[in-house]
Amino acid sequence: MPEGLRPLYSAAEMRAAEERYPGFPASAHELMERAGAAVAAELRRCFPDARRVAVVCGGGSNGGDGRIAARILRDGGLDAVETSAVEQADVIVDALFGTGFAGEPRPEAAAMIERINAAGVPVLAVDVPSGVDASTGEVSGPAVRADVTVTFHGPKVGLAVAPGQFHAGDVIVSEIGLEAAATEHSLAGPELLDLVPRKGRRDTKYTAGAVLLVGGAPGTTGAICLAALAAFRADAGYVAVAVPESSLPAVETQLLEPVKVTWADLDGVLGKARALAIGPGLGRTPEATELRDRLLRDAEVPVVLDADALFELERGQWSAPVVLTPHSGELGHLLGREPAWIDEHRLEAVREAAARFNCVCLLKGSEVLVAAPGEGVLVTAPGPPSLATAGSGDVLTGVVAAYLAKGLEPRLAAAAAAVAHGLAAVHASRASGLIASDVAAALPHVRP
Repeated sequence: MPEGLRPLYSAAEMRAAEERYPGFPASAHELMERAGAAVAAELRRCFPDARRVAVVCGGGSNGGDGRIAARILRDGGLDAVETSAVEQADVIVDALFGTGFAGEPRPEAAAMIERINAAGVPVLAVDVPSGVDASTGEVSGPAVRADVTVTFHGPKVGLAVAPGQFHAGDVIVSEIGLEAAATEHSLAGPELLDLVPRKGRRDTKYTAGAVLLVGGAPGTTGAICLAALAAFRADAGYVAVAVPESSLPAVETQLLEPVKVTWADLDGVLGKARALAIGPGLGRTPEATELRDRLLRDAEVPVVLDADALFELERGQWSAPVVLTPHSGELGHLLGREPAWIDEHRLEAVREAAARFNCVCLLKGSEVLVAAPGEGVLVTAPGPPSLATAGSGDVLTGVVAAYLAKGLEPRLAAAAAAVAHGLAAVHASRASGLIASDVAAALPHVRP
């Protein structure tokens, strides 16, 4: 596993890790004691003023972790009760369901979850908030909204992928003595940026990463300008933009460094490009669609497709590596599903898209998911809420294109770009009112 990728565990992978523990299953109680002790310690650390703790326990091992935590808290002088009387507590410990839960809670459990959420006090979830599928992040019914989740051995897929991640609060990983193991899915961290080639002394502007961006229909020239700026800020050496002839004057006034050509003249710069990005402000006219299809059909370098370039896209139009970068609405259109379904089944949706179109798919959202056919999904940490601003997706497209042009493998290029995009937003979010060009301007600071 490359540097910068950390394991994300599914329920089955956690079960396998536990079964590899020496002496298992007889030694399972040792693991439970450590888990309960971790919960008790983190509760005291996170909520030092709490005196009365309601520990809501289910019947499985998750409930066992909760009971041990309650015992340790009582031994430490707290009023920790294994109870359903959540309304009288200072803090609630949710130990109803563990990683083995999937589907919709039964009525009695659903009612208990609703009471926990309505109690108006902080909630600490044990391993995974009850009602969240640990392996997918899906939420099919009521689910606990935790302020803190103490999870064991490693983060779970369902704590990193929405909508599950919206229920997890602050995630604390506690080691309980299990051996690390390979997992299908991975969490992409800042170290992944070390894989992005840097400019060397022998580089020219072309070998350092040459990008061609195609789009910029009248009224939407800002999109391609943001993507071009981001590609340069992501360390590309050469950037060219191709726009309709009527858009050229507007683009000429906005951009200094990139080469500017019309759609009719883009063949003159096409041969210099080591990556193409098609879509920012492309439009959906017959001319735009024909241009997209021709470029895809003839491409010999990696291609990023975003925004309008995703409209009415069909599989089989390309032989070069392709990265799709949809949001949930665009992916819903590609898959013939409602955007709400995409939001509820993000992991399944991004994998379906990668398989159907035989390419890398980067699904935008609070966290970014990157899937490739036959490979596990790469998941980024949630970006700051300030990224919900017009043009931020165009910036991301420019970064993906730059990293592809530098020779990074498409799946890792997409994930690294998403990491850089999120870190740049954090760096730029010193005050309210963040705009997309602020994110682009901050990109050089994420790779000192």
